[in-house]
Amino acid sequence: MTECFPFRISSYYRNLIRFSGDPIWRQAVPDLRELEDLEGLEDPLAEEALSPVPNLVHRYPNRVLWLISHECAMYCRFCTRKRRWEKPLPFTDEHFKGALDYIGGNRNVKDVLLSGGDPLLLPLSRLENILAALRKIPHVEIIRIGSRIPCVDPGRITPELAAMLSRYHPLFMNLHFNHPWEITPQSRKACTLLADAGIPLGSQTVLLRDVNDQPEVLGELFQQLLSLRVRPYYLLQMDLTRGTSHFRTPVATGLKIIHALRNRISGLAMPHFVIDLPGGQGKIPLSPNYVQEINRSFIVFKDYRGERCEYPLLEGEEGELRRWLVA
Repeated sequence: MTECFPFRISSYYRNLIRFSGDPIWRQAVPDLRELEDLEGLEDPLAEEALSPVPNLVHRYPNRVLWLISHECAMYCRFCTRKRRWEKPLPFTDEHFKGALDYIGGNRNVKDVLLSGGDPLLLPLSRLENILAALRKIPHVEIIRIGSRIPCVDPGRITPELAAMLSRYHPLFMNLHFNHPWEITPQSRKACTLLADAGIPLGSQTVLLRDVNDQPEVLGELFQQLLSLRVRPYYLLQMDLTRGTSHFRTPVATGLKIIHALRNRISGLAMPHFVIDLPGGQGKIPLSPNYVQEINRSFIVFKDYRGERCEYPLLEGEEGELRRWLVA
């Protein structure tokens, strides 16, 4: 089993497991169903095909994804990059220079997302060298770091790390929390250190069958994240990665959850529900359909309680509105 999809878990995250098969267990412990998924895609988002140089993905016009580490504190069983667990691409000085040259030579690139693996597992000096090199490129306006460390190994977030990161603003961090049990005193401390360093924090949550596919679970998670100064950003439909199909929920599940939470938790706690389209075609936001009818003079909505509400339209607005709201 682990010869195909290796197993790794931090001691901290292992201690969050309460019983065999619980939501923490399912995210971390190998499952034989990973070997039974023969239809999943090795690279569902076509990252390798969209890499102009090794370890750099250029999907959207004004931003790039730079994979700068292949080390993770834990191998999440639903990882979209399972292909790299056994066969990681090397991170050589030549590849590092190639990525920097590409970013520096493309003035359309305003935003660089650092991911991996986990960038926060790099030696502090190595990570700072990368940040410093990016800050020397005039057209790079925003740097983002994607990390699961505050969730799965929060003791690695130190005052020294936070202070170093604060020297490279504007810098944002995308964290990854999937279940309320991951909110602990330790993860709170880690997020506090980062937020106090002036780093805006967002969280991407993956919708996982038998882990968090209930509105009560995600509602609690999203509200608790706000108390950590972490803004829920995305609720992601599972990617079509080989070895992960047992985690997939019907698309309607995510829509039902968003509908159940709308106006019942803080608007700040409501993420976008998105599908990252296979083949690298980008993220598409999905929302429950609240539009019931479009007339010349008004549009009819169904509110979060299921009640009818009319909203007046401007003269001549109906046609354009139909083009945007009706398939």
